[in-house]
Amino acid sequence: MKKKIIPMMIVFLLSFGVNKMYAQENPLTVGDTISPKIEEVKKDVDQIKTDLGLLKRIKISGYVQAQFQLADHKGIKSFEGGDFSTVTDKRFMVRRGRLKVAYVTDLTQVVLQIDATEKGVSLKDAYISFTEPWLKTFGIQAGVYDRPFGFEIHYSSSLRESPERSRASQTLFPSERDLGAMIVVNAPKTVKFWSGFNLQVGLYAGDAINADFKEKKDFIGRLSYTGTTKNEFFKVSGGVSLYNGYTYNGTKKIYSMGDIKDTTPQGYSTTKGFVVDSVSTNKGQYSTRQYLGADVQLTFDFPFGITQLRGEYVMGTQPGGATSSTSPNGVFTSTLPATDTYIRKFNAAYFYLCQNIWKSPFALVVKYDWYDPNITVKGQNVNSSYVSKIDGTGKATMSSTKLSSADIKYQTLGIGFNYKMTENIKWTVYGAWVLNENTGVTGYGGDVKDNVYTLRLQYKF
Repeated sequence: MKKKIIPMMIVFLLSFGVNKMYAQENPLTVGDTISPKIEEVKKDVDQIKTDLGLLKRIKISGYVQAQFQLADHKGIKSFEGGDFSTVTDKRFMVRRGRLKVAYVTDLTQVVLQIDATEKGVSLKDAYISFTEPWLKTFGIQAGVYDRPFGFEIHYSSSLRESPERSRASQTLFPSERDLGAMIVVNAPKTVKFWSGFNLQVGLYAGDAINADFKEKKDFIGRLSYTGTTKNEFFKVSGGVSLYNGYTYNGTKKIYSMGDIKDTTPQGYSTTKGFVVDSVSTNKGQYSTRQYLGADVQLTFDFPFGITQLRGEYVMGTQPGGATSSTSPNGVFTSTLPATDTYIRKFNAAYFYLCQNIWKSPFALVVKYDWYDPNITVKGQNVNSSYVSKIDGTGKATMSSTKLSSADIKYQTLGIGFNYKMTENIKWTVYGAWVLNENTGVTGYGGDVKDNVYTLRLQYKF
C-alpha cells in the first residue's frame, strides 16, 4: 500500500510545481481573460445605441392620393386638380404621391420631399432649419419650402378637408413653394402674453421653385398668434401677411386699367379698359407685385363634435399676362419672359366650415371662395371690345379694351364628406360648383358648366 501511495504523492508534487511555474510564467488569470471581452461588448453596445439614436432622428412619412373625377363637360378648365383632356369628362389620377424624409435634432432639421405621380417626379421641399441654442427663440430656414403667407398655403394637403386649395391660392402662389430664406421668431414660452406669437420674414426668388432669374427678390412677412382656453374648449389662431415682390417686364408694353374715350352720336363717354404705357425703357424693368392678407381659424370642442371655422381675405396688385393673372410658376429656367405686362387690382377670400359628426369618423365640410382678378370692372363692363368711332352713316368701329377671360370673377361652393376609415386611410367625397361672372367676353355671357365631382382615397403613413 505504501509503495502505491509514495509514487502518487510524487506525481502530485510534480504537478503542483509545474502549475506553479506555469502560473509565474503566464500571470493571466481567468478574470483577466474575460475583461477585454467585456470591454469589446460594451463598445459594441455603445455603438448600437449611437446607431439607434441616429435612426430615431430620421423620420420618414408621406401619403398617396388616388382619385376619380367627373366634370360637367369634356375639356373644361379647372382648379380641381388641373384642366381636363379635350376628349374626356372623366379621369383617374394620382393627385399627390409624397415621400418625405427628415433628419431632426433638438434644434436642427433637414427635410427632403418629392412628389411622384403618373405625370412624373418633382421636388417639393428641400430645406435646412435651425434654432439658436441660447434663447431658443430665433431660427433660420433656407431652401425650397412653403411660402409663409396666410394659412391655406402651408396647410398640408393630407390634412385639408377639401381636395384642393382655393382658386386664389393656386393663382397667386402656384406650387405653394418658393426658393429663399427666412428668419423665424417664436416668442419665449416663459412670457405668457407673448408666448403665442410667431414672426416669419424672408426673401424669395419669386418665381416658384424651378428658377431664380430676377435681380430683385421678393419679401414675404407674416405675424401670427395661437391661443387656447384652459379647458381647451376654444382655440383661436390667425395672422396678417404681406407680400412685396416684382415681375420682370418682358417688353416695353405695360398695360394698366384706365378710362378709354368713345366717340358716340351723343358725344364722348368713357369705358374702362387697359391703357398702354409703351416706353422703350420699360423693357427689362420690374412691375410691383403686392398682396396684403388676414386670416383667422376658430375651433370649438362641442359635445356634438368639433367645429372649425376658417377664413382668409387677400387684396393687392397683380402683374400678369393678357389672358392670365397667374403668378410666375418657375417655367422660365433659362430664358426671360418676353410677353407684355398687364397690371390688375384684385381681391379674394375663402371660408371653411368643418364639422365632425359626434365622435364618429365622419366629418362634413362646406367651403366657399371667390377670386376677382380685376376689381375695376364688373359684369357686362368686362367686355373685350368697345365703340371707338361712329361714321356719318352710323356705322360703329369696334376696338379692343384688352379685357379677357383673365378679368372675370369666379365663385366656388364646395360641399363634401370625409370618412377616416383608419389612422392611415381617409375617403373624401366632394363636389365643387363653380360660378363665373356674366360678362361681355365671348363665351362667358353666362355660367360655363365646369363643375367637378371628386372621389378620393388617401393613405397616409
